[in-house]
Order: sequence, then structure tokens, then C-alpha cells
Amino acid sequence: MKQEAATSIVVTQEDVLHHYKEPPPRREDDPPALAASLSLPSSLSEDDGDAMPQPSSYAVLPRREGELVSAEELLLVPPLNFAMVDHGVYRSGFPDASNLPFLETLRLRSVLCLCPEPYPEANLEFLRAHGIKLFQFGIDGSKEPFVNIPEDRIREALEVILDASNHPVLIHCKRGKHRTGCVVGCFRKLQRWCLTSIFDEYQRFAAAKTRVSDLRFMELFDVSSIKHLAFESSV
Repeated sequence: MKQEAATSIVVTQEDVLHHYKEPPPRREDDPPALAASLSLPSSLSEDDGDAMPQPSSYAVLPRREGELVSAEELLLVPPLNFAMVDHGVYRSGFPDASNLPFLETLRLRSVLCLCPEPYPEANLEFLRAHGIKLFQFGIDGSKEPFVNIPEDRIREALEVILDASNHPVLIHCKRGKHRTGCVVGCFRKLQRWCLTSIFDEYQRFAAAKTRVSDLRFMELFDVSSIKHLAFESSV
């Protein structure tokens, strides 16, 4: 019996970044100022319990003529729950050492961490080596963030996000679900998203661990005092 030849597929670096960075089309019912909503892999739609989900990995072949690249150098692993929020704005869970080569491809200018714990030394070394500024607004990651999220920290985080000189910026907490979801949700209010769309995006990441207290916080968050910053950032 004649066997068919196997087909090899090369995934380029541009293909990988396009997969994560290109936002899907806008919804018809969203306001004009709305940035495109995110789509996540179906594996995130189910409750993952306390186990840390394994991020997707891609074999990437940089386009360098005449240069050999090891298998380790070809593997780019995005952080947990990594996604694009808007042009120059990304979100994720806490990056570990295996994610740093992927983050390097984003050419970040800043990282916004929402965890109160000291930043890991390996991550700090990466930031220093690439001239990336760290903003840290520690928010307690308890089960009831509506009680514990300090509103002034959210405002400070939004000011960092709205400053285009900090772009590209990565927003992250531990798992990229609740604290990051609240900051992104308040950012969406500045973009004049309707609450239905804000909640839908939040729930795509939180899935079965959606917290009603988080939704309530985003609903009540007053963006009127920082609307001028949003206007300035769009000029």
C-alpha cells in the first residue's frame, strides 16, 4: 500500500502574535467607541478548579536566514489567560520564567501588577534587562474583592493604562481573572461599553468562578473623575 507523505507546517512568529493580538470584529450592539471584545479558547469556559491551567504553546520559527535555532528557542509560551484588551494593552495571569520569551516579543514598555506580594527577582531581572517599567498596585485577592478592592488603586491603575507612553502595557494579577477583570471592566466603562458587554467579557475569563461582588463593583465604579484622562489619551 502506498503511503502518503506527511505534511509539515511551520508556524511563524508573526502568526503567533497575530493569533493573540488581533481583536475580533465589533458587535453590532456595541457603541462606536468600543474596542473589539475578546474571544477565548473553549477550554476556559469551564471551571478549572484550583489547578493552574496549562497555557497554549507554539513552535515558532523566526525568519533568520542561515541561522540554526534550538528547539528551546522556538517555543513561545504565553502566560495564563493572556489576551489583548486594546491596541497596546494586554492582560494575563502572573508570568513565570517560561513565559518571558513570549513577553519579549511584545516589546513591552511597562507591566502593571495587581498583586501585593514582592515581585519575583527573575521577573525583575527580565524587566530591567529590557527597560520595562513596573507599576505595582497591590490588591488583596480574597474571595470577596468588593469589600477589599480599594477604589483609589483602581483609579491609579487606570491612569497608567490611559497613558499612551506606557504602551505596550501588560496588566496581570495571579490568574488574570478577578482583579485584572475588575480593572479591565472599569477601563471598558471609560470606553463606554454597556454593562452587558463588560460582564460578558469578565465572565469569559472568570467562568464558573464569577463573583457577583466583582460585577457589583464594576457597576458602581464612577469613572467621571477620570474621563478627562481618557479623552487626553485618545488625542
